[in-house]
Amino acid sequence: MTPSDGPALTFDDVVMGRRSIRGYKREPVPKAVIKEVIELAMRAPSSLNTQPWNFYVVAGAPLDRIRAGNTERNLAGVPSSREFRSHGEYVGAHRERQIGVAKQLFAAMDIERHDQEKRKDWVLRGFRQFDAPVSVVVTYDRSIHGGDIAPFDCGAVTNALVNAAWSRGLGCVVNSQGIMQSPVVREHAGIPDDQVIMICVAMGWPDDSFPANAVVSQRKSVEDAAVFVGFDE
Repeated sequence: MTPSDGPALTFDDVVMGRRSIRGYKREPVPKAVIKEVIELAMRAPSSLNTQPWNFYVVAGAPLDRIRAGNTERNLAGVPSSREFRSHGEYVGAHRERQIGVAKQLFAAMDIERHDQEKRKDWVLRGFRQFDAPVSVVVTYDRSIHGGDIAPFDCGAVTNALVNAAWSRGLGCVVNSQGIMQSPVVREHAGIPDDQVIMICVAMGWPDDSFPANAVVSQRKSVEDAAVFVGFDE
């Protein structure tokens, strides 16, 4: 999918068609297109219109240095230094959904349960930000750190970002592995200490030949997710 592939996508087309992209073409993404995507994403709502988000858009040699640093530190067993709170291990239905999408991805990539080498390579792809040509690091001001509102708003803008990118023919995957080694990201993306690193988004032109890109993760039903109160049948 590229911007010239036909008529503009409707909102429904974007939301229903978008999927996480984990394999990218090598060709660069024009800065003008990324600016357009970010401009669209920043129409996302935020608490009291505070718009706490900032974006550090990294490509080329600086991104390669982040990939190398992430990989080196993780292979060396350096503990995660992610700057937002983790939930720990998933259990119950959440764990089942996590395992479900992992099975889909591993089947697509022909990764057998016992194949430790392929499984390790798959994990390292995440630390390399899936070899995407662009990484968008989402941050917020440290002056408002400590509450849940700023991260909530950054989640909203990140959702808007991946949808806006899809509408322009770009694929994305929201990737917490890419910012687990925050000192590496902070150094090579030029992120000052007054910013909290929230998440990063790998971005680029989808490689349609990459098997995992065909995976569409399952969604629970509206009946399972929503409770309607005060409505007539």
